[in-house]
Amino acid sequence: MNASPLRSLRGDTTIWFIFFVLIIFSMLAVYSASASLSVRMDGGQYEITLAKHAVHVLLGIALAYGAYRTPHYRFKSLAPWLLGGSIVLLIYTILYGVELSHARRWLELPFTSIRFQTSDFAKIGLIVYLARAVSAYQDRLKEGKGLFWPIIAPVLIVCGLIAPSDLSTAMMLFATCVVMLFIGRLPMKYIGYAIIAGIVVFAMLIVIGTIAPDMVRLETWISRLTTFYNGSEADQVVRSKIAIATGGVFGEGAGMSVQRSFIPTSHADFIYPVIVEEYGLVGSFVVIGLYLWLFIRSCRLLTKSTKLFGAIMAIGLSLLIVMQALANIAVAVNLFPVTGLTLPIISRGGTSLVFSCIAFGIILSVSKVIEEKGKLKKAKPVRAKAV
Repeated sequence: MNASPLRSLRGDTTIWFIFFVLIIFSMLAVYSASASLSVRMDGGQYEITLAKHAVHVLLGIALAYGAYRTPHYRFKSLAPWLLGGSIVLLIYTILYGVELSHARRWLELPFTSIRFQTSDFAKIGLIVYLARAVSAYQDRLKEGKGLFWPIIAPVLIVCGLIAPSDLSTAMMLFATCVVMLFIGRLPMKYIGYAIIAGIVVFAMLIVIGTIAPDMVRLETWISRLTTFYNGSEADQVVRSKIAIATGGVFGEGAGMSVQRSFIPTSHADFIYPVIVEEYGLVGSFVVIGLYLWLFIRSCRLLTKSTKLFGAIMAIGLSLLIVMQALANIAVAVNLFPVTGLTLPIISRGGTSLVFSCIAFGIILSVSKVIEEKGKLKKAKPVRAKAV
């Protein structure tokens, strides 16, 4: 009998389960949010709006499977190219990117209307490179010699290039990298140096934003922080809190959200309140639990792996997904200022969705190797004793 496609998938079955459940949540939530979104953005063509998301989901699943099938050590050889390509794309975006909402985050592919957010590519590129650098420089870690240019400088460069147009993404990526350095046993004083250097880069961006407001979104940063700390809430935050309060324990039911019509980005940044309104606290805890479960399973990979590169890469990518998810949810419940971060996998958004799927695929590629090595150890043949 032929095994079913799902049964043929190797690696951590729990992570596979988390991935597909998040995909299901994405289709349900975007299906609901698209009812009002299609009227605002696509002239009422509801099917087209949903079809676009379905295409992104299918592409994301295909690329996740491709990353899963790729032996994870191959990403090690690709790491310098991924980092170099990330830096080139980020610089090009700053100079020639498409400007939307006073921010240049996107490149438009030639001869198409498809937009590509370069920071999503850069996040994976930097994490893969940092995992390689930390694992390659283990002999120098105890002495702390020669660590700045191969390890700390790339983090500062990439985060510094993302920050002018997307500060929240840059801060989240920088925090993820600092945790990776800690897991990689970098001396604490050098982690401290990295944090101090990050603060210096941030101060430089503030100075640049004061001199050249078109280059750094300093006014937007100040406006959002002022709004948050003064206790005055943006309309979408107010609507978000109403949606969460309306949901109760079990929610209003699938497709029954009312506030989706009043939240401007109910399909993207504020999709979480739509989920809570329709599926209640039960649904909200399931979503949060899935992300936390992913992190726990990734930590398990870290403890079972014999190779540092794969373990650090997997934990870094899972941290990136989980930190972004928690930050998005914190904004929805007004614990953080409005950021613009999407809910990984679930939110409608081509580039973010696709690269989150690729990150899942890489994590699964690492888990596949660990699972196979574990089976080999258990299946070692017992030598017969000589008579």
